[in-house]
Amino acid sequence: MNMEFIEALHELEKERGISADILFEAIEAALISAYKKNFASLQNVRVHIDRMTGEFKVFARKNVVDEVEDSRTQVSLEEARKIDPNYAIDDVVEYEVTPREFGRIAAQTAKQVVVQRIREAERGMIYDEYINREGDIVTGVVQRYDQKNVIVDLGKVEAILTAQEQIPGETYQPFERIKTFVVEVKKTTKGPQVMLSRTHPGLIKRLFELEVPEIHDGLVEIKGVSREAGARSKIAVYSRDPNVDPVGACVGPKGSRVQTIVTELKGEKIDIVNFSTDPEEFVANALSPAKVVGVYPKPNEKVALVVVPDYQLSLAIGKEGQNARLAAKLTNWKIDIKSESQALAQNLIPEKNEELGEFEEYDEFADYAEYEEYEDYNEYEEYSEYDEEYEENAEYDETSYDENYDDELVYDENSEYEDFDNYEKEELPYEEGEEYEVTSGNAGSDKEDYTLAESESKEEKLTERDRAMMKYFDADEKNSRKEKKKKAKGKR
Repeated sequence: MNMEFIEALHELEKERGISADILFEAIEAALISAYKKNFASLQNVRVHIDRMTGEFKVFARKNVVDEVEDSRTQVSLEEARKIDPNYAIDDVVEYEVTPREFGRIAAQTAKQVVVQRIREAERGMIYDEYINREGDIVTGVVQRYDQKNVIVDLGKVEAILTAQEQIPGETYQPFERIKTFVVEVKKTTKGPQVMLSRTHPGLIKRLFELEVPEIHDGLVEIKGVSREAGARSKIAVYSRDPNVDPVGACVGPKGSRVQTIVTELKGEKIDIVNFSTDPEEFVANALSPAKVVGVYPKPNEKVALVVVPDYQLSLAIGKEGQNARLAAKLTNWKIDIKSESQALAQNLIPEKNEELGEFEEYDEFADYAEYEEYEDYNEYEEYSEYDEEYEENAEYDETSYDENYDDELVYDENSEYEDFDNYEKEELPYEEGEEYEVTSGNAGSDKEDYTLAESESKEEKLTERDRAMMKYFDADEKNSRKEKKKKAKGKR
């Protein structure tokens, strides 16, 4: 071995990222295997390589004993003290047995051992790297489809995105860069196996940590995440600093931060709500965007009755119960949602115990005991005396009542002409045979005053009221003619 060999080892260290000490240990192990195979030696052998010059030496190791049974592995105390007087029983004596050269077969064996050790070292380094990134987010490039699984290149290793961990309806194109969540890292004989996920709730959390500096700096804390991949997610955030709005920090200016995450998740909707230690407030916030009228929790059972307006009931439940499920996962409470009308009709709203500060169940029969003494009460007794007074003073004329009231109203088509008959019988303001003179006005005027004379026609003798009635009857007659024509056409 010479300096070229040492330089090659250092170059390999830079390319593969394997330390030189590991490479030297691998070559030493390869030389030991080659020595035993070439010389058919059963001795305990140690190989030492000088890190500076590259020279190697082989040493045979023997144990110091009183009586030698196997000369290949044991040495007597007397012979050991000839080498060094300080040796004692059970010490190890080393003899240099460096061969002049190795055979071709021994060199090939050494090469195989070196290559195998380098591979093992690489796998160990990759496993150590990704086992520390378990539960973290990584960016990879889609390589190919293996049946329903997607193979993603992470640089040093190819990871697997199984069909169960893919977002429903999402497709991946070759050489597309995607962000994934590291679920598990397994150590196998073929190297580390990295399992990825796109549906894990941790992916939402890590994406917000990347996009929101306040979360990375610790000003805003993510308290919980519930997710139905591909449809909707809910995230609860909290800030100890009253000057920092946690929801606004996650949304970003004009929604830029949350929109980046939505784009990465291919349009998945995200609800960001405020976290609260008060279960009533937290449950009400978790049902966002629905408005809540009241929350009535049972802390012992971790069950909460939520009352919402009637028009908000479908929004609070969500499509196929999605909003209610996500809120229950986020709060770890069982949520029962009722509308206002349902809660009032079923008497579900409990009464608050002021001493305990908790809500008690409402018993609809609890308040009925105080009314038991009124069971024999007749609500009509107080009005009986008025009935007697009414019977004594009741005097009325049955005949007059019958004349003024008709049970059935019968329409008389000739009734509307009664007034006209009265007008004919009405006395005229003048007598027949009376003559009226025509008087002329001033000389030169075109106007003349006319008075009625006996020779005038019957229409001129009628009053204005009579003329109006005549016009009404004419119009009625025309309408009746039109109706008759329509009926005649219909029969045809």
